Amino acid sequence: MILLIVFLALGTLLFREGTPVGDILTLLAGCGAIGAATLALAGGGWHLAIVLAEAVVRSGTVK
Repeated sequence: MILLIVFLALGTLLFREGTPVGDILTLLAGCGAIGAATLALAGGGWHLAIVLAEAVVRSGTVK
């Protein structure tokens, strides 16, 4: 619950400072992906981590 509040507050503060919405969403999505990968690796889910990495590479978000 605390992470949800932090994400909402971060997005709101960045928006108020003039950051474009697309950049905010990209930043928050990246944070979510890092969190999901960390949980997958910590839980021993190597196969899930590999699938997530392949999805990121195939989506073209990595430049």
